[in-house]
Amino acid sequence: MYRSTRLDLKSLLISLLISLGTGILASILTSKNMDIYTRLILPPLAPPSIVFPIVWSILYILMGVSAYIVYQSNKQEKSFALIVYGIQLILNFVWTLLFFNAELYWISFICLVILWVLILTMIKVFSNINKVAGYLQVPYLLWVTFAGYLNLMIAILN
Repeated sequence: MYRSTRLDLKSLLISLLISLGTGILASILTSKNMDIYTRLILPPLAPPSIVFPIVWSILYILMGVSAYIVYQSNKQEKSFALIVYGIQLILNFVWTLLFFNAELYWISFICLVILWVLILTMIKVFSNINKVAGYLQVPYLLWVTFAGYLNLMIAILN
């Protein structure tokens, strides 16, 4: 099946709404508990809390664009790739609730490790479909790697 290479603005907006919407919903559901970060014993390299919404907004936009590129492809692996994308997005959402609302630092760390593996898998399957779609997920993998360090150290220190 041939898909046009023209920009499908509606599909792009939907893709961005899915990724950004996940982040916004997680933010809304944890907004009363975000101050927890300031009350924790933080490890070296822990950024100020203002950094997180900026970085996550950029990452959710990159995720949405990447998923849109995959969605627009005519490759057979597209369905599997988008399923992996959806599962990791759900796990990303769950991690936020586990960490900020439930304050389950060790469980959220395990969740983050699973998320990291899913992101790595997503990069591989996205790259098989479109190299750019895979590359757009690399900053996400790097950030989740850093978040894993923060989460592990917070679990140890607190």
